[in-house]
Amino acid sequence: MSPASEKEREKQEWVKKMRLKFCIRPEFEITKNMIYPDGTLNQDYFRPPKGAVKEEARKWTDVEKELLIKGIEKHGIGSFGDISKESLPKWSTNDLRIKCIRLIGRQNLQLYRGWKGNAEDIQREYQRNKEIGLKYGTWKQGVLVYDDDGLVEKEILAQKKQEEDVDMD
Repeated sequence: MSPASEKEREKQEWVKKMRLKFCIRPEFEITKNMIYPDGTLNQDYFRPPKGAVKEEARKWTDVEKELLIKGIEKHGIGSFGDISKESLPKWSTNDLRIKCIRLIGRQNLQLYRGWKGNAEDIQREYQRNKEIGLKYGTWKQGVLVYDDDGLVEKEILAQKKQEEDVDMD
């Protein structure tokens, strides 16, 4: 056996030992059939059960986009569970959060938590986020992302303070 083949065999033996050590958990009955006693995988364990129905691919429609916007207007950003229950039950809260990131154009929605707005407001925020992203080179795939130097966050907070000052007048 060549040294490369021997090394590969040793690697496979190590993998089998690790599987036996970490994959089978006595407290979880279902794991007892994952691995054979020699450490090899039971391929049948990982196949879908007979009769399992393949989940159909979902497409995000303009109607659903409008429902999300109406949900943001009513419940605010961050209330994706309420929006899902009320208007978009086929979409999880995480699905809706990601769709909202795309709508508003910002990866981090923390500063928007509770923010409510209509389609015009959302478009205005998207444009503002896009301008900041283009200014600092942090507009990635249609979304503003934060930079390591904190310049994006400073800009966002400065604009927010400026808006608050205007609102006080």
